[in-house]
Amino acid sequence: MSQGSDPYIFTSDSLPADPRFLPPLANGLLGWRVYSDVMHMGGVYNGEGGHCHRADVPCPLAVKVETEDPAQHSYTLNTHTGIFSHTLTSASVSVSQSLYAHRFYPNIMVMEVLLARQVTSAEPLTVFLDTSFTPQSKDIVFEVGPDYKGGRHIRGQTTTAEFPGGSCPEVHLIWTPVPPAVTLLPEQAKARWGFLLVVANSSDAAEALYDEGLSLMATGDLRPSHEKAWKELWLQSEVEVKGSDGLCRALVGCLFYLLSAFPSIHDTSGSFGGVSPGGLSNGGDGQDYWGHVFWDQDIWVYPGIALFYPRLARAVLEYRVGTVDGARDNAQKQGYKGLKFPWESAVSGREVCSEDIYGQQEIHINGDVALAFQQYLYLTEDVSVFTEGKGSEVVFGVADYWVSRVTWQPEDQSYHLLGVMPPDEYYSNVNNSVYTNAAAKLRWQCWYFSVLFAAVCEDRFVKIAPLLVSLQFAVKLADLLQHPAPKEWQDVAERIKIPFDSESQYHPEFDGYTKDQPVKQADTVMLGYPLHLPMPAEVRRNDLEAYEPVTDPKGPAMTWGMFAIGWLELGEAERSERLLEKCFRNIQGPFQVWSESPDGSGAVNFLTGMGGFLQAVLFGYTGFRVQKGRLAFSPLLPGDICELCVRGVNYLGSQMDWLFRKEEVCIIVREEERRARNAKTHKLEVVLKASGVEIPLTPGQPVTFPREAGCVRKMESTSSCWPL
Repeated sequence: MSQGSDPYIFTSDSLPADPRFLPPLANGLLGWRVYSDVMHMGGVYNGEGGHCHRADVPCPLAVKVETEDPAQHSYTLNTHTGIFSHTLTSASVSVSQSLYAHRFYPNIMVMEVLLARQVTSAEPLTVFLDTSFTPQSKDIVFEVGPDYKGGRHIRGQTTTAEFPGGSCPEVHLIWTPVPPAVTLLPEQAKARWGFLLVVANSSDAAEALYDEGLSLMATGDLRPSHEKAWKELWLQSEVEVKGSDGLCRALVGCLFYLLSAFPSIHDTSGSFGGVSPGGLSNGGDGQDYWGHVFWDQDIWVYPGIALFYPRLARAVLEYRVGTVDGARDNAQKQGYKGLKFPWESAVSGREVCSEDIYGQQEIHINGDVALAFQQYLYLTEDVSVFTEGKGSEVVFGVADYWVSRVTWQPEDQSYHLLGVMPPDEYYSNVNNSVYTNAAAKLRWQCWYFSVLFAAVCEDRFVKIAPLLVSLQFAVKLADLLQHPAPKEWQDVAERIKIPFDSESQYHPEFDGYTKDQPVKQADTVMLGYPLHLPMPAEVRRNDLEAYEPVTDPKGPAMTWGMFAIGWLELGEAERSERLLEKCFRNIQGPFQVWSESPDGSGAVNFLTGMGGFLQAVLFGYTGFRVQKGRLAFSPLLPGDICELCVRGVNYLGSQMDWLFRKEEVCIIVREEERRARNAKTHKLEVVLKASGVEIPLTPGQPVTFPREAGCVRKMESTSSCWPL
């Protein structure tokens, strides 16, 4: 394996021995692992209930290039452009095969083959295109349609709906036929061949998109439009470090694969199918969690994306809004009110987990979904997702579920959640999972959010900022509007039990847990982050020390990022670094593809692990915390990391570029022409915690100050004590 100096380019002279670690190419709608004869389309599942899985779609671009003469091989994933290439160089010919899932036109995938002579010759040169494609699928009954403008056409429908009475989606493929070989004629020094693949849900859409692809190809704009879309994405997010090339490559790989799971920032179709742990390239029958959407999307993947891309964050929320009817059905089947989001979700929001116990007991998913909505609100102050976007249905529905699910215990005068499974899935049917209860209490705060959204829905809500600063004001405003929150919402939020061992000064994972019991993954340590449960530093430390030695070293990849964040909170950068280094064992092969477990087993292209790792840097090294009315920071760089650059942080409509060094921090707010034209922006300032110094942030003008905790917030006045 060889690695160049550019951390965005992953190159090797051989492919991984395990084909599961070949790089996936995806664009939020289509996903494919290079050379595989199977691909997937977002939102296209086959099978009912627990048998539901991503439908396998045959891929006509499953082609390997071969030469007659011996050749040197080079395989490159360029994450700048989202293009995978295979280069063969022999004595007579240079061959380049390029593959990409179009970033702007998500229904299109492309293969390009370029041949160039190495020496002048009057002989034709032939290169073979070996394909494993067959126009068949075990999930879709295809029939051959009429050729369209030289393209082959098959059309079909999945065999089994997600639930009785549900629909079976159609799938149409039109593609450029791939010949067994291409030949460079004697008079040609070089030549290029382009092969289009279009996948759509109707014949009309497939034909229109194929026309678009042919037009782009004819004008030479097919590849440039794809590369332009990736360039635009990267301009809005960048996370780079100095001091560790391996860490820098890992961060680039994480962001690339995570972004590949999301639609274009210009997408307005509303058809986003959510993010599954293995992404769109995986998830067939019995594979990589069947392509279902879990809490992984809302807790592990979402925060790192939301910090840069409010439009993509909103797509996640819109996916959850689109599953409200199914969530309501889940709650009713369990005998409760409101909404119970499924532990495993496909299209409808009905539970599709094959084992009932998870869907019945892993109810922390409701708090995880609510946290994503809250984080979006704090980052953007965009209430339209709760009004026009019907996000208020999610907020109210989750509140109703918690109220109907708890049990009052007069012995300790608190509400209990009985018979649950915590995030640590080694245990089930426990009472008062501390993470689940805290997610219900803190990250939900049902009475506060319901008050806020009741005011919004009455169209009498004018200013959001005061409510974000003061919950008491929210209650008074609701009373003024004669739309008060139900009393029981506030009562449950205030009186739900949070297990705590006062003798040992730590949080037991659930009622009856003892310190020596093994733990599968991060659970209680997530109280500090991302749940932000208030606690003294001593208790935070005790939680970390109690659970670190008993956490399964073979557990899922995202765990150690949460421990790393915890130790960074306590100022122990080197201890944090040792734990974060464990994550590198989950990175397989030259293309930075993650496995769920360090031995390579479990889900592959494990976006959940990538999301946790990315958060360890984005919210650990920087100390970023998304809070009411402010974006807090408390930076600390470990070990050899001398510089961290985070570009494109999107807060209240402004994009900020941050530079963290050992002893100083620099922030620059991007000038308006570089920000989204339709984004509402506010004047911002930095407030340093220890000194109370207020520093205005003027677009285009960098501000540098000594490393110290503080926050970015709306500017409260035009005056400033910052020396000019």
